[in-house]
Amino acid sequence: MTKAIEQQLIENISIILKKSLTADATLADLREKKKASFKAVFTEDSPFSSSADTFQPYVEEVAEDLLKWQESKDQALLVSLVKKIEQLFTVLANFEQSYS
Repeated sequence: MTKAIEQQLIENISIILKKSLTADATLADLREKKKASFKAVFTEDSPFSSSADTFQPYVEEVAEDLLKWQESKDQALLVSLVKKIEQLFTVLANFEQSYS
């Protein structure tokens, strides 16, 4: 079961990485046009410890959490990781709908 979970996490992070690269390029374009002036993608009360105005640092945090979970198999870390992945999928989907 753990292998299946691990594979699904890796696939999800891979999808998020691809979507985030596109989203970050769009953000850069919006900033050039002075249409994106926010300081962080997620609010301070999000499960992320990162704070950035692009998606990449959040993707890196999720990838690091995956590595930590692979070493420890800690259930609490897995739950946190899945929540972060869900939030990234939701925000990226909303962003794509708004700016595609």
